[in-house]
Amino acid sequence: VRSERDGYWNQFVQPVWRIVLWAIAYSCIVLVSVVGNVTVIWIIMAHKRMRTVTNYFLLNLAFAEASMSAFNTVVNFTYAVHNEWYFGLIYCRFHNFFPIAAVFASIYSMTAIALDRYMAIIHPLQQRMSSTETKVVVGVIWVLALLLAFPQYYYSTTDQLPDRVVCYIDWPENAVCDFKKIYYVCVAILLYFLPLLVMGCAYLVVGLTLWAGEIPGDSSDRYKEQLMAKRKVVKMMIVVVCTFAICWLPYHIYFLLHQFFPDMFEEKFIQQVYLAIMWLAMSSTMYNPIIYCCLNDRFRAGFKQAFHFCPCVPRGSYEGLELKATRYFQTQTSVYKASRMETSVSTVLQVVDDIEQPKVKVMADPGPGGAAVEAGPHSSSLDLTSNGSSSRSVSKTISETSSFYSSNNLQD
Repeated sequence: VRSERDGYWNQFVQPVWRIVLWAIAYSCIVLVSVVGNVTVIWIIMAHKRMRTVTNYFLLNLAFAEASMSAFNTVVNFTYAVHNEWYFGLIYCRFHNFFPIAAVFASIYSMTAIALDRYMAIIHPLQQRMSSTETKVVVGVIWVLALLLAFPQYYYSTTDQLPDRVVCYIDWPENAVCDFKKIYYVCVAILLYFLPLLVMGCAYLVVGLTLWAGEIPGDSSDRYKEQLMAKRKVVKMMIVVVCTFAICWLPYHIYFLLHQFFPDMFEEKFIQQVYLAIMWLAMSSTMYNPIIYCCLNDRFRAGFKQAFHFCPCVPRGSYEGLELKATRYFQTQTSVYKASRMETSVSTVLQVVDDIEQPKVKVMADPGPGGAAVEAGPHSSSLDLTSNGSSSRSVSKTISETSSFYSSNNLQD
């Protein structure tokens, strides 16, 4: 900054009361963000039901946000308030390097979720990503994030002024092109405008698919439940993306303006503008856990379980919610499936009896493995009429019921 090098004085000194207010505001970000995102990580890692493709990307998002909040928010605030660097050259490089990488990992985790939702809803017959493929995608995201942030690390340095030390990025000077401007424009495009454009298009198509038409009147309860579950997941992710977009837009505008109108950023009032913009951008790290808790039943159950010791969380309020082991749900599904199969077969046969068709004895004994069905000697193939229509009806009912209740609940 020219005023630092020419004037050698710190024009950004603030009164104590203002520093205290800003300190409280930034401390709230760190506390809520770290606690909330660490809890999200625990919920996903500690419960098998939560280890889905979408949640693996949410895990990566939570890790990036918690790390950035813990390692950069307080340091950013301290340097912005005093305009003096106390943390040495190594941390100066890390301080300029890591936020770019973390934001890249965050925004492209959200982009991956948007594309996964698009494929799951628009192309449901295509194979979904496996757990291994998801981890590979997360790894690729971090590699690209580190590559994009590397110039900030490489050119970061500290400088001793007469009265203080400053940390800044000493960009190379080139008569042909301004490397600094090109880099920041690319960062704004890659970290903000491009991923938001991709997510906007994906969620627009998904939203039109899920909300454009009414639910058919004769749809099964299972179909309606799946549709509502998909809507909830998409709604939650749209809120997450919109929150990110709102929080980071002033930040990118600020730095783009700084590249093209540097003189206006030497005014004294710009410090308060920067602190407000930086607070808004850093606060994006604390909203996602709150959004998950408010809009997702399973995350809400996980938060209640994690904070059951708090007086405001009633004892046992999280028990019975869907955070149990997969084996438990498979057993419950088998028993429930057997019960429903017995009911469906009995209902169909009762209708057949009413029109004086040959009687069939059906017995179901639900157990851990499913249902046992026993029929009389004249009904081994359930051929209840001469033309076989009732046989096809009963077989269709059994097949639909089995497939209907054996599928797992949707939770991505």
